[in-house]
Amino acid sequence: MGLPSRHRLKKRSDFQTVYQQGIRRYSRHLIIKALPMVSDPLVDPASTKLGVSISRKVSKKAVVRNRIKRQIKSAFRSLLPDISPNWLIVIIVKSDAGECNYEHFLRELKELLIKTEIIYGN
Repeated sequence: MGLPSRHRLKKRSDFQTVYQQGIRRYSRHLIIKALPMVSDPLVDPASTKLGVSISRKVSKKAVVRNRIKRQIKSAFRSLLPDISPNWLIVIIVKSDAGECNYEHFLRELKELLIKTEIIYGN
């Protein structure tokens, strides 16, 4: 089960905007770049959008890169009820993330979202 369409970052221009203007935080295997969206009454107010960027430096095999993307999107989907609305988020996977599993990605993604104050931690 994939990420719902309204929560996906699709356009290249949206990625570029987040790269240039977004705040960034780092962890061991992931980098998060996030940008708060301007409220638009025509856009769904609860639509935080996610994009995942992974290079060939992580793995030459597309199968491995796609597996990592699926794991990150699944971790994001499980955290979605706690996430504040109106954010554009890009997750960049570092080159040493090939050995990680779902639990690692879930833990690191939650820590990064708390650092950027997208999720309010305890």
